Amino acid sequence: MFENLTDRLQAIFDRLGRRGRLSEKDVNEALREVRLALLEADVHYKVVKEFLGRVREQAVGEAVFRSLTPAQQVVKIVHQELVRTLGEAAVPLARASTPPTIVMLVGLQGSGKTTTAAKLGLSLRKQGHFPLLVAADLRRPAAVRQLEVLGEQLNLPVYSEGAGKDAPGVARRALREANKQRRSHVVLDTAGRLHIDEEMMAELARVKKATSPHEILLVADAMTGQDAVRAAGEFHRYLDLTGLILTKVDGDARGGAALSMRSVTGVPIKFLGVGEKGDALEVFYPDRLAQRILGMGDVLTLIERAEQAYSEEEARQLEQKVRRGTFDLNDFLEQMRQIQEMGPLEQIVGMIPGVGQALRAQNLQLDERKFRQLEAIILSMTPQERARPGIIGGSRRRRIARGSGTSLQDVNVLINRFNQYRKMMRKLTKGQARDILSMLR
Repeated sequence: MFENLTDRLQAIFDRLGRRGRLSEKDVNEALREVRLALLEADVHYKVVKEFLGRVREQAVGEAVFRSLTPAQQVVKIVHQELVRTLGEAAVPLARASTPPTIVMLVGLQGSGKTTTAAKLGLSLRKQGHFPLLVAADLRRPAAVRQLEVLGEQLNLPVYSEGAGKDAPGVARRALREANKQRRSHVVLDTAGRLHIDEEMMAELARVKKATSPHEILLVADAMTGQDAVRAAGEFHRYLDLTGLILTKVDGDARGGAALSMRSVTGVPIKFLGVGEKGDALEVFYPDRLAQRILGMGDVLTLIERAEQAYSEEEARQLEQKVRRGTFDLNDFLEQMRQIQEMGPLEQIVGMIPGVGQALRAQNLQLDERKFRQLEAIILSMTPQERARPGIIGGSRRRRIARGSGTSLQDVNVLINRFNQYRKMMRKLTKGQARDILSMLR
């Protein structure tokens, strides 16, 4: 989401770094460019003004100008102030002293509220909790059924009474059911509109009064930019929000909403929706997002995703196979599938410091369809061929190409890539890791 802003800021700081000693004029020129970059990224103008005011106050001083690395000092100040703008630290969900903890989700239609309710439920279950989803959006056609289907897919319980009911009444009865079932959390999916109106807000106020939620979280579409910021202000004025969830962060929005919402509303961002899958909901860490924006990567989030995709036992078994030289195409296929489980490939690569920008600079595209093509080729092989790739000669390769609907060249590329990958894995186990960017092209 922040690719353009990241590239602009890195270009500015690269030029600043080439100047060696800095003058006040150098810093002011750089900050003017930062201002334009932020405004073009759709950051609210008041947020930009306050942010740059704080940066300038620290950057134009003797401590920076006399530093051996003045440009790095400026970048450090920008990073610190980005973190401050985004909210300093992650803010966890409130927890009721006596369960269940009630989480009320609100937002406009199309923001991804119902999907987010299911994602939040899955996230809570993975933490060892026992959530109950409540279909209290009784105005949008099929909203109740959508939540029921998501509940079935993710194996999450859903309380629903069908359309035509009174939302506060449904919410109250859902709480009674949650108490009977001894649920730890209740996640209320409430009604939205295409725009804010008195009728919608009055209904949400009645649901709030009926349930006394511990959290009222606004689900906002990051791709709507400043419209999302204005909507957040209105919802906060009516309902006294406790937090925000930004959805579609994996899209091609300019990113200004994420940088503006915390400052404009004073309400913390608690989660980011980073994809369509049920587990594509991340806790919001201001320092990590600031690192992404400045092109520093996000290694901690990458590690967390890897830990979710790989168990410690799987990692140990993989290392043993590599050491023994028994790593085969079955293992290679499983590796590819687990990488896909971690999220979109471009998103993953963007978390590695410097790699995302290098790909964009070389205009290299990471095509997710390549994964499916490689999978089709491997699945067209016999069990013996997957276990012993060395036996795959010319006639076998032609048969595999026909069976997978690909070309002989595609099969050759896969086998060559597998051999390179196996060599690289051996070096990694010896502590001689090399740049893996070429493996992703």
